[in-house]
Amino acid sequence: MRIIKTIICAVLFAGARFSVPAQVSPSSSERISTDHRTNGGFIEVSKDRKGFVLSNSGARFTPWGFNYDHDRSNRLLETYWQAQWDAVVGDFQEMKALGANTVRIHLQVSRFMNSPSETNRESLAMLGCVVTLAEKTGLYLDITGLGCYDKKDVPVWYNHLDETARWETQATFWKAVARVCKGSPAIFCYDLMNEPILSEDKKKRDWTPGAFGDRYFVQRLTLDFAGRSAQEVAKTWVDNMVNAIREQDRRHLITIGAIPWALTWPNAKPDFYSSEVSRNLDFVSLHFYPKGGEVKKALNALKTYDIAKPIVIEEMFPMNCSIKELDQFIEGSKPLATGWLSFYWGKTIAEYKAEKRGLAEDITMNWLEYFEGKVAR
Repeated sequence: MRIIKTIICAVLFAGARFSVPAQVSPSSSERISTDHRTNGGFIEVSKDRKGFVLSNSGARFTPWGFNYDHDRSNRLLETYWQAQWDAVVGDFQEMKALGANTVRIHLQVSRFMNSPSETNRESLAMLGCVVTLAEKTGLYLDITGLGCYDKKDVPVWYNHLDETARWETQATFWKAVARVCKGSPAIFCYDLMNEPILSEDKKKRDWTPGAFGDRYFVQRLTLDFAGRSAQEVAKTWVDNMVNAIREQDRRHLITIGAIPWALTWPNAKPDFYSSEVSRNLDFVSLHFYPKGGEVKKALNALKTYDIAKPIVIEEMFPMNCSIKELDQFIEGSKPLATGWLSFYWGKTIAEYKAEKRGLAEDITMNWLEYFEGKVAR
């Protein structure tokens, strides 16, 4: 594995360039400081359990960055990261230049597992190259795993596994990923799964219900509670995945990217961030898309997840509200939240400005301009 990674990385990095354009520092005191490098050490939860610090200096670390879930052509990272490595390098440089210090990448089961027990060595080697790229670029990685986003690519064998075998495969995935990443200070965290849900499906036996566009971001942990409570299922699964990672890596932080159901149902209790289920999770990760005119409602929902652990808004975008309202949400969340990640899809502000744009492109361009101006480097 180490030899494969060394060969692939040597070839990929041979022509890569890592210069990052110099940026002018905005002056507003309201902006978010992200002037950290991965040589500041590993990221840890602060002693007051309200945020994060760098292990070498004790300096506060505030995650501020992007989900890098697909490129401008809507391709998932693993489909182009080897053939078009220069594009990945360029995108990392662009995110850094915009003021990001954190990048969330999404890894697919289909690319990392050849069978229930055999991992894909080439994909693991490429992951190692991305880790090296993050180190060289001065970015930290939020590594989200077990993705089944492109339903057509999910292996038939994987969907036919029963719960026990599926969880074993998932644990194998995480052991392999943790082996690659354990020594790097560029890892911010492992996110066990994007938006897991706790609902049964005994008839259709569909592990990935509900598409958003052409992607399936939500995933069931079980198809049958079999007499267990939803909380029991969640706790057992979380503990299994955490134990798998901790066999290889006892240092890096672990979380779950959760849907804040309290935003939909004000009386909803946290599934994964109850005191029992979250015992082995280091911090809270939530995905918030406030609706126009409902910023206060979103902030009230956020309070539901105040469990004496740091909170990161792991996904946000002005999809259902204005940029001004999303800024109000960010500012209003600061008493509880200590990190915010949006989205970058491989196209710069200048490239947006140079093309003929529709409404979606205008929103994205304006959001990137806001993002860049929000950061004090």
